[in-house]
Amino acid sequence: MREYETTVIIQPEISDEAVQEFCGRLDGIVEKDGGIRLMVDDQGRRRLAYEIENFQKGRYLMLQFLDEGSVVPNLERALRLDDSVLRFLTVQVSSEVVDIEARKAAADDEVRLREQRAAERAAREAEEAAERASREAQEAAAAAAEKSDSSDDDSERGDPEEDSDDSDADDSAEKED
Repeated sequence: MREYETTVIIQPEISDEAVQEFCGRLDGIVEKDGGIRLMVDDQGRRRLAYEIENFQKGRYLMLQFLDEGSVVPNLERALRLDDSVLRFLTVQVSSEVVDIEARKAAADDEVRLREQRAAERAAREAEEAAERASREAQEAAAAAAEKSDSSDDDSERGDPEEDSDDSDADDSAEKED
């Protein structure tokens, strides 16, 4: 058996449920033709290098499977007919996979590792967002305190017009001398 990898770029506004349904259709095609699906990796939305069909972003999916070669034409035909697919590319990763069960186990390990990394990334991003919100709240409180201090200073000094009248009287007294 050979190992294949198909990378698909689909429209970015497609919902998560529709993406799961799309992945299910791909799995069905692979299994119907006798292939063995190793994994499907949703790599998320990314900015495209150039605009495709008026889209500047796309959602990337990667499908890895084992097959003798009969799945590839049927899979690519289905991808060509799907309107939500912007681009796809299938490459042969390995010309001969001897131990299929070992390759399945390696793919399962890779899926678990990616899920763990995604969970760690989400936790890190949540922590950074909390720190950012805390910092912004402190800055807003400091700005409000500074604003109230400056308004208190103005009221303690009195009316600025009264101060200017006194200085005018002092100036006129100096001129008479």
